Amino acid sequence: MIDMMRQRKKRKQVNCGGVKIGGGAPVSVQSMTNTDTRDVRATVEQIARLADAGCQIVRCAVSDRESAEAIGEIKRRIRLPLVADIHFDHRLALAAIESGADKVRINPGNIGEPWKVQAIAEKAKEYGIPIRVGVNAGSLEKELLEKYGGPTAEALAESGINSLRFLEDIGFDDLVISMKSSDLKVSFDAHVIAADRTEHPFHIGITEAGTSRRGGVKSAVGVGSLLLLGVGDTVRVSLTGDPVAEVACAREILKALSLRRGAIQVISCPTCGRCKVNLEALAGEVEERLAPIEREREIRGLPPISVAVMGCAVNGPGEAAGADIGVACGDGVGIIFQKGKESFSAPEEDIADLLVKGAANYE
Repeated sequence: MIDMMRQRKKRKQVNCGGVKIGGGAPVSVQSMTNTDTRDVRATVEQIARLADAGCQIVRCAVSDRESAEAIGEIKRRIRLPLVADIHFDHRLALAAIESGADKVRINPGNIGEPWKVQAIAEKAKEYGIPIRVGVNAGSLEKELLEKYGGPTAEALAESGINSLRFLEDIGFDDLVISMKSSDLKVSFDAHVIAADRTEHPFHIGITEAGTSRRGGVKSAVGVGSLLLLGVGDTVRVSLTGDPVAEVACAREILKALSLRRGAIQVISCPTCGRCKVNLEALAGEVEERLAPIEREREIRGLPPISVAVMGCAVNGPGEAAGADIGVACGDGVGIIFQKGKESFSAPEEDIADLLVKGAANYE
């Protein structure tokens, strides 16, 4: 059986503006702004919304000198670590680092000659910040595309590992790797190949996943499968639209895998003809009222817990007893379970209050 935490502890650890990545640190949630980085006010406002949603690291596109210089002013106005996303021009990475970026992301497929990568590494080392080597199926090196006949898993893995080895050989070791594809199987296989070939932490995600509904499902499958292997130290869900939705989706994926501090996972049955309470309304109310409690537990660094809202006697008692707090409902009543033990019965109208109170007081 795979020990997810043990797998993550094997990774080296880097520090991105105070957020630890790898080495057994909690999996962190990232997103990327879709504002024009040169528009400092709009970018700062969007980052504030991302922070409120639970984002822990934010990335901004740096496409010209003005946006590289804007990094410094943005950094002064936000409370999240700031990553500069660089393509094509290595000089933009140098400028962004000097402006105060907490990490830079470079793409080996388009950054150019090795001396340019080395210049970025030397500047990052001078300022004490990590580099993410971000490989993307859409911009792989031409020679690897020719070697493997396209953007295969092997091509992705080789591109990433080659870049890591180059940076290690020139004395830079403060690294994170990502290998992204919109193809779930290619993404999964690339990480399986690379995971045994490096001890550096992984940033994971499915690139160009799509709009919120379909992209969320695709990301849950792709990201979740890797996290179950113990691969993934920081994650971004890439969706078309408001990046706040990316954060919500990523947090739900981590919650489902019990990888988010303070998370409260609500377990509720799909209902059937045996159900004698309005379980849909009850579960919805409980979930809504638990949201602020969950956030408080996260701030306090408490472990995740589960709350079961079950509608009948078939699976209800077992699921409720298996949760930290739960209810198995009957005809207008429910049996409350706490820490695996049956505690007392309560009328339907009191169940939500009791479950919420139990979660709020659970240590």
